[in-house]
Amino acid sequence: QVQLVESGGGLAEAGGSLRLSCVASGRIFSSYAMGWFRQIPGAEREFVAAISWSDGNTYYADSVKGRFTISRDNAKNTVYLQMNRLVPEDTAVYYCAGTYGRIWSPRQMDSWGKGTLVTVSS
Repeated sequence: QVQLVESGGGLAEAGGSLRLSCVASGRIFSSYAMGWFRQIPGAEREFVAAISWSDGNTYYADSVKGRFTISRDNAKNTVYLQMNRLVPEDTAVYYCAGTYGRIWSPRQMDSWGKGTLVTVSS
């Protein structure tokens, strides 16, 4: 089982930036992919971004393309989410997730972090 711990959430103004980090521990094989979901009260978790552990391929939700960048540091077992040009609609709890599968659906994830709150003020 892989354990995931997020950090870096907080308050930002619209147009500002934040960077989230997620450290993974445990046995991680090269086929492992990590990413981010976000959730607001009363809604399902929605996919934000993902990155392959082995080849670095990245995937983004349309709502964050061009504003968010996901990256990884394999030596540190860490994935980052750089969030730029934030808008109030980005306000949510952001969860780090990992999977050996290829479907980025909340039900398909193998591991979850506890989440970190991001609040964007207008």
